[in-house]
Amino acid sequence: MSTSRVEKYVSVFNIGLQNTFVYRWNYFLRALFGLIPLAGTVFLWAAVFKERGGGLHGYDYGSMIYYYLLTILVSNLVTPTEDEWQIAADIREGQINALLTKPMSYLAYRFSIFLSGRLVYTFVTLPPIALIFIYFRDYVVLPTDPMIYLFATVSLVMAALIQFFITYSLAMMAFWILEISTIVFIVYSFEYFLGGQRFPIDIMPSAVQAVMKWLPFYYELFCPIAIFLGRLRGADLVQALAIQTGWLLLAWAWANLMWKRGLGHYQAVGG
Repeated sequence: MSTSRVEKYVSVFNIGLQNTFVYRWNYFLRALFGLIPLAGTVFLWAAVFKERGGGLHGYDYGSMIYYYLLTILVSNLVTPTEDEWQIAADIREGQINALLTKPMSYLAYRFSIFLSGRLVYTFVTLPPIALIFIYFRDYVVLPTDPMIYLFATVSLVMAALIQFFITYSLAMMAFWILEISTIVFIVYSFEYFLGGQRFPIDIMPSAVQAVMKWLPFYYELFCPIAIFLGRLRGADLVQALAIQTGWLLLAWAWANLMWKRGLGHYQAVGG
């Protein structure tokens, strides 16, 4: 990629940064109120562990609360914010026409905006999240092995990329249908229940886990958290990173394919 093209995407990133920062208080309040379900989670698992009188698949009350704290943090770091609606609007309202005449990849253009959005969103939402971590600091146990930080970071980056490419691919449906909200809702429902936001994947029966490890949702959130908690080690860690890499490449290829097919349809109908 030439220097001039890189400068164009840097400019897009800066513009996205400025536009996104306008909504910083919306992001702050969203993050703040997004922490409310944590209170229900705390009471729920307190009751579960009190009833059981012991641990659950290697989790005790403290480690379960720590897991949900990490879920909140990772979700804020990797999950796109309204990107699918913005992309769909670009397609539906014909705004991509202006971009088609420029030597610029729409995927790279949207990725630049995604990065700027994640940066602002992370910057704004970290303070309330940090306060929650401080409040539950007795349950926070940081890894001692520096390699865990490395592997968890690599997995975190891949999780963010997978989420972005899936979001981008979903938004491409706007080339064929006017309203994509139903499709987005269905996919995000699967992500919520199968990605580890509702409960840790590794408390499920072994047969269920074996299936879920081959689905992309496992690698959108749970995988980096499990690595950080030391619940994926050795051969299991290598396998998880290999499968996550495979899903990343597949999601990237699918995003490109959806763009090409959608653009062909768009031009064929006179868009």
